[in-house]
Amino acid sequence: MAISTVLAAPVAADGGKITTSTTTKPTIVLVHGAFADASSWNGVVERLERRGYTVIAPANPLRGLYSDSTYIASVLDSIKGPIVLAGHSYGGAVISTAAAANPRVKSLVYVSALMPDVGESGMSLGAKFPSELGTATKSVPYRAGGVSGTDLYLKPDRIHPVFAADLPANTARVMAVTQRPAATTAFSETAKVAAWKHIPSWFLVAKQDKTINPDQEHFEAKRAGSHTVEINSSHVAMVSHPDAVTALLLQAATAADPARPALAATGTTHDARAETALTGIAASTLIAGSGAVLLGRRLRRSRS
Repeated sequence: MAISTVLAAPVAADGGKITTSTTTKPTIVLVHGAFADASSWNGVVERLERRGYTVIAPANPLRGLYSDSTYIASVLDSIKGPIVLAGHSYGGAVISTAAAANPRVKSLVYVSALMPDVGESGMSLGAKFPSELGTATKSVPYRAGGVSGTDLYLKPDRIHPVFAADLPANTARVMAVTQRPAATTAFSETAKVAAWKHIPSWFLVAKQDKTINPDQEHFEAKRAGSHTVEINSSHVAMVSHPDAVTALLLQAATAADPARPALAATGTTHDARAETALTGIAASTLIAGSGAVLLGRRLRRSRS
């Protein structure tokens, strides 16, 4: 999903560490989801920069939860000072792992996002909360570096009604042409950590979301004890409602020593930096309900 505005870049460097523009404001890191790229955050970047924040919108590889979160964790390692870490859609699953064991991440922000607990995946969450995404994807085989696998794309005629209904149709057509696919494996990769159990979180629920069921978003936010707002938006709230998304990020950035969630940890907590990037195909995102069943059938056929 490539919208044409120029993205923000780190404003300065100090000994290999990206520095914030002031000592009092955190760096805000924005992680995009599947079928998208970092330009989906353009409107939010512009608004945050006008308020004096350093913003980084890195490229999410979309190759798998373990490898993607390890990569984003390495980006966080390059930043000096406090961090507000935000994720849209599948990017929410990535930040939930990438932020683990990083004491400089002061807040997590989820925008119509996945927020898995330990042992959950995009597939398991989608099966509990069906959406229309399962009708909107197509599988395309790929080969790269001696590895073959399957990528998921959004069908061009389904992007507008399912993914971006509150954007102009011509914008949705551009998204269809410029979308970045997500590999299928991450769809079944389960979270090994859940940073939202220990880091304060904020959640934007998109009431008109057809990609992730809004009931799933409410469930995730309530379970995590997130500060939650709800708006009439499609899945791509940061594109169609950048003011609302910016306002939520500012809440997270300016919260005075927010209380840590008092939640019981599940599983064994470990540093995402220790995860080794998996070889082979890696992952997708978010196929819900009937899409989970459809993907399972495709995977079984590919093994046979």
